[in-house]
Amino acid sequence: MARTRYQPSLSLVTGASSGIGAAFARALAARGSDLVLVARRESRLRALASELESAHGIHCAVVALDLSEPRPGAALLAELDARLDGRCPDLVVNNAGFGIQGQVVATDPDRLASEVAVDVAAVVDICRAFVAPMIARGSGVVLNIASTAAYQPVPGMAVYAASKAFVKLFTEALWYETRPHGVTVFAVSPGAVASEFFAEGRRIAAPTSYWDPSRIAEAGLRALDRGLGRGARGGIRVPPEVMPGFANRAAAFSTRFVPRRVMLHVSSRLAALD
Repeated sequence: MARTRYQPSLSLVTGASSGIGAAFARALAARGSDLVLVARRESRLRALASELESAHGIHCAVVALDLSEPRPGAALLAELDARLDGRCPDLVVNNAGFGIQGQVVATDPDRLASEVAVDVAAVVDICRAFVAPMIARGSGVVLNIASTAAYQPVPGMAVYAASKAFVKLFTEALWYETRPHGVTVFAVSPGAVASEFFAEGRRIAAPTSYWDPSRIAEAGLRALDRGLGRGARGGIRVPPEVMPGFANRAAAFSTRFVPRRVMLHVSSRLAALD
């Protein structure tokens, strides 16, 4: 017998113009979900929307938005209210983010502020905006993209690693707060991913192989498939964090036993600071 699959009616994906975000959009479109695609690069979003509408017969709304601006969650809600008659997404994928490599004191402060705004503040504001109506109706899913970088400080990527630690801990707390209300909040924490993630277009010397973004999307949706019908009110029960790949899980677990000063040296080499 075929396994039941999670099939949202409407999904919102941030950072949908490339990488993990585009992979989630493609995977959700293949499941028949209408989409709200959010990113700064409108031309890329429109090309993706055209591709997915043609291939799967779904509807895609394109929202070109800079998530570093204040209160992006409120802006998205207002946009959906105007264009989709207030239709609320069943699934929100908080994927947008970027990393800056280099020493903090050598980095443009405006770029650092933008990194914090997109990687931290936007995640909080979008969660706040969309979780409230999900709680009101008693269902909904928020999937936040964290990272294995959340498990240790990373000199050379100090702000990025700290921001992902924030996302991880914030998601765990929100998972606990929302679970009595039929709402599922969880994080997917990938390791190295082959994407346009880094602002400089470089790669770190990752301890594990680079994953294709489609595998990250598959892992997140597979967790929802497994959790169907197991949560409160027959909803979805998913752990607060899903980490694809045994090697990634082992590496993250091992940080508990490595002295912090040793971990700082190792992670600085991975970020190509030394």
